[in-house]
Amino acid sequence: MTLETALLAVEYLKATYNHAITALDGVGFQLARGEILALLGANGAGKTTTLKALSNLLPAERGQVVSGSIRFDGLDVTRTSPAALVRAGLVQVLEGRHCFRSLTVEENLVSGGLGRSSTRAEIAEDIEKVYAHFPRLKEKRRALSGLTSGGEQQMTAIGRALMSRPRLLVLDEPSMGLAPIVVQDIFRTLRHLNREEGLSILVAEQNSAVALKYADRAIILENGVSVLAGDARELRA
Repeated sequence: MTLETALLAVEYLKATYNHAITALDGVGFQLARGEILALLGANGAGKTTTLKALSNLLPAERGQVVSGSIRFDGLDVTRTSPAALVRAGLVQVLEGRHCFRSLTVEENLVSGGLGRSSTRAEIAEDIEKVYAHFPRLKEKRRALSGLTSGGEQQMTAIGRALMSRPRLLVLDEPSMGLAPIVVQDIFRTLRHLNREEGLSILVAEQNSAVALKYADRAIILENGVSVLAGDARELRA
C-alpha cells in the first residue's frame, strides 16, 4: 500500500495537550479502502487521542497536532473542519455510547442524516437499512434512547453514524461495558458492513481478542508510539 492508494494515511503524528503533555510521539499507519484496521493498546496508550486527531476534534479538548500529517482520501485533516470531514465520509463513533438521551432511537437516527443535508426520502431509506443491520433498534424505535440498554445505545450511536453514509467509520472502544454476546453481535454487523458494502473501518479497542478476530490488520500503540503492526491473524497467534 502506498500513500496514494491508502484511504487514510497517518505519518509521524505527534500530539500534545495544553502544549505541554505529549500524548502521541510519532504514530504512523495506513488504512486501505475496504479494510478493517484495529488500533490496539492499553488504557492511556494514545488510542483515543489518535482517533480524535483523525476527526480534527483535539482542539475542542485543548489538544494540538504539533507535527506529522493526516490525510483522508487526499484531504489534509488538520486543515478541515470536523463537520466537513463528516460530509467527506469520515465519521466517528465516540467512546461512551453517545446518544441524545431525551430523543427516541429513531429521532437519534434522523439526526445522523441531517448532518449531510439528506432529503426526507434518503433519511427514510437509510433508516430502513440501519434497522436491517440492527433489528433490535426497530423494536425500540419509539423508546427514549436514555431508557434503552447499553448495547442498544451503542447500536443507536453506530446507526446514527451510518446515517451519514460514511466511507470510513471510526469507532472508539465499541465493546466497553457491554456483555460479550452483544459485543460479538456488534462486531459481526461491522464485518458484514465491511464485506457486503465495502465500508472501511478503523476500530480502537482494549479488547484485543475480539478486535483481532474481526480485523484484517492491527496496529499496537504503547505510550503514544506505534510499536507493532501486522496481519490480525498473525498477531492473534
